[in-house]
Amino acid sequence: MQDEIIRYESAGISFGRKKVLSDFSLCIRRGKKVLMKGKSGTGKSTLIKILMGFEKLSEGSVYYRGKPLSPQVAWQVRKEVAYVSQDTDLGEGPVKTLLEEVNSYRPNREKMKPEKLHMFMNELELEKDILDKNFENLSGGEKQRIGILIALLLERDIFLLDEATSALDSGLKKKVADSFLKQAGWTLFIVSHDREWESKEVEIVEIGKNGTDHTNS
Repeated sequence: MQDEIIRYESAGISFGRKKVLSDFSLCIRRGKKVLMKGKSGTGKSTLIKILMGFEKLSEGSVYYRGKPLSPQVAWQVRKEVAYVSQDTDLGEGPVKTLLEEVNSYRPNREKMKPEKLHMFMNELELEKDILDKNFENLSGGEKQRIGILIALLLERDIFLLDEATSALDSGLKKKVADSFLKQAGWTLFIVSHDREWESKEVEIVEIGKNGTDHTNS
């Protein structure tokens, strides 16, 4: 279908000899918000890493915009998708230098406009002086918000959010989740244990529950 963004077909994931996910199928169309829930170790984050080309399926297939995943398609994903990883160690040195490095990549040039930087920093409750602080010295919550900030500055409309709000307090969790969910044109693939992402706009997918895996079409 023309509006199909991501599709998993009969996907399976194994860690060594241990199979953690099998026969998983899911289709995410443009503008949909999907929240994937389940116990730790059931392969949720790995499904996102596979789409980015960082991991491989043990069985089954994954498609992006109707194309089977390949190194070339994974590169297309990285150019078109904003990914917020649960790994908050994004680098060292001043935050403003980190932002400049992200902006130096060809697909990102001309996107990090000063007015948008200040707008998103206000939304994320980040003080202006954080730009001069060394990233490695920030708190876990501050690091996570910088990761979200970078994703927003890329001006993309497809987001892979892997535990993107786990280190935030409850008020900020809700503020960030509401900010993403109100964007009707954005496609969101979310992995989170935070209930703030659960709303009427979101399709909730549970995997690893009672030994069964999700299928939709």
